[in-house]
Amino acid sequence: MAAFIRPACAGDLPIVYQFVCELESQLFDLEIFKCIFLNNIQHPDRHYLVAFEQDQAIGYGSIHAQELLHHCGKVGEIQEMYVVPESRSLGVGKLLVEALIAIAQREQYVNIEVTSNKKRADAHRFYVQNGFADSHLKFVRQLI
Repeated sequence: MAAFIRPACAGDLPIVYQFVCELESQLFDLEIFKCIFLNNIQHPDRHYLVAFEQDQAIGYGSIHAQELLHHCGKVGEIQEMYVVPESRSLGVGKLLVEALIAIAQREQYVNIEVTSNKKRADAHRFYVQNGFADSHLKFVRQLI
């Protein structure tokens, strides 16, 4: 596979929207999504990447960073990671993770974290295989 990764741009909105909706198995409000996406791609601590094979988008990943007191430094969190089903197990996800790690190293993050829904057992195996430790629990309280 000759996949390549590049930073997302405003023109990638439709494909990122499609990928995030597929990832979460729901349709999001496009106008709200658009505002958040366009704001985030300009934010210095938010990085959105799109994976391509030739001219076809086949994956997407993002990382947001914040300085945390309990780490005494900047921590990156992978917010979304998606690879189209027909390109899974071909190394695209690994390329995306490696690109996100390169950003974290360049920006001198203390570490990278990722939260993955309990129902995504394949994703859990993927992250462990790519050097992430299963070390924390996350608790969520839905407000809206």
